[in-house]
Amino acid sequence: MAPRIEPVATDDVLPAQVDVVIVGAGIIGTSAALFLARKGISCLVCEKGHIAGEQSSRNWGWCRNTGRDPVEIPLMLESLRLWDEMNEMTQMQTGFTRAGIAQLCTTAAELEKCERWLDCARAYQVDARFISKSEIDHTFGRTGKNWLGVLYSSSDGRAEPSLATPAIAAAARKAGALLVTNCAVRGYETQGGLISAAVTEKGRVRCRSLVVAGGVWSRLFVGNDGIDFPQLKVMTSVLRTTKIENGPQGAAIGRGFSFRKHSDGGYVISQANRNVVDVGPDNLRLFGAFFPVLKDRWKTIKLRYGRQAVEEWMRPRHWSLDQISPFEKQRVVDPKPYEPFLKESLENAGNAFPVFKNAGIAESWGGMLDVTPDALPVICSIDERPGLFVASGFSGHGFGLGPAAGKLAADMVCGNTPSVDPNPFHIKRFNAAIYPKPSPLAM
Repeated sequence: MAPRIEPVATDDVLPAQVDVVIVGAGIIGTSAALFLARKGISCLVCEKGHIAGEQSSRNWGWCRNTGRDPVEIPLMLESLRLWDEMNEMTQMQTGFTRAGIAQLCTTAAELEKCERWLDCARAYQVDARFISKSEIDHTFGRTGKNWLGVLYSSSDGRAEPSLATPAIAAAARKAGALLVTNCAVRGYETQGGLISAAVTEKGRVRCRSLVVAGGVWSRLFVGNDGIDFPQLKVMTSVLRTTKIENGPQGAAIGRGFSFRKHSDGGYVISQANRNVVDVGPDNLRLFGAFFPVLKDRWKTIKLRYGRQAVEEWMRPRHWSLDQISPFEKQRVVDPKPYEPFLKESLENAGNAFPVFKNAGIAESWGGMLDVTPDALPVICSIDERPGLFVASGFSGHGFGLGPAAGKLAADMVCGNTPSVDPNPFHIKRFNAAIYPKPSPLAM
């Protein structure tokens, strides 16, 4: 069952023309709309399902620098700055608080990785540091393990996914953006080589720019125009416990579990890199690009061939804009969580922190991550299609990065000087014969 999402007022009628059409009303698309609208740029957000219906409401809710790929740190620092302002900016509650996040090291290899990451991250003046056993007990409560080391950042935080994206969407609409749901964008038209219109299931909208923030659907969307975006789907499983008294305020990740406090007093629990991959046609097409990741994480991935895989084999890769598109045939990706992984994560959390022992499960859900070969997002213009921009492939990091990633996309569309160097996030990095690999420092 998907988490309940705060409802947002939307628009019923498509405009004839706007400056920018945004495909997807997740946290990236709505953030881009907010910053475009604040600049006085007319924009329309089209969502095939409902606002935050997929991964933007199904993620952990973490807003972290700790353990992040060094390439992402400047973007995340900017995002944390924006998260601090988001309640005031939206005039709504996003649930954001800087409650701290810890990386718990069980093995010497994990400790060494954290040490190397910290050495690299100091150049960005992050506040992460190793904390003592007494600080662990004070910050997170009694632990059932003796950790080799704990990397902790008090400035890292959390927000509530079911509140945050709706709040940003509502603020974007209040600033002048239009939001239309149950309205899939089938594709786009060009004139003189430039983006000239978005073609939706409800009609055509003239525009000068189009931003693709479609999450796991982005590869299929741009692929209809022959643009090769190396992106795969990976399913994650998450649960929320019933209310737990005197639990830790901060979030933590260790071997086989992660947790963060939910606004209702329960805890969101999952585990990193313990995911399900449904073997579809793109897995075979992109096998070479993703082989290094598959090789490194083979033991943590469950491959399967089920309904999702069958649907992908049957799904067309190309369609004309007067045809019903794949996005109209599946409005929301709502996978069932993989129960064995949920059981493992809850047991592991309880073994590490007794406060989670015998915790009740209030709900659980599955979500689809849009991953790239190097686990970094693509936020850039597409050189072959002037006026076309992509902001996708966030590889499970998109929620925390959302405000800054949306702002970066808005700056690019407007031709403004971005506050963060966008070059590391350009799709052209995948043009090389050898695909870039994930940073060995990222966690």
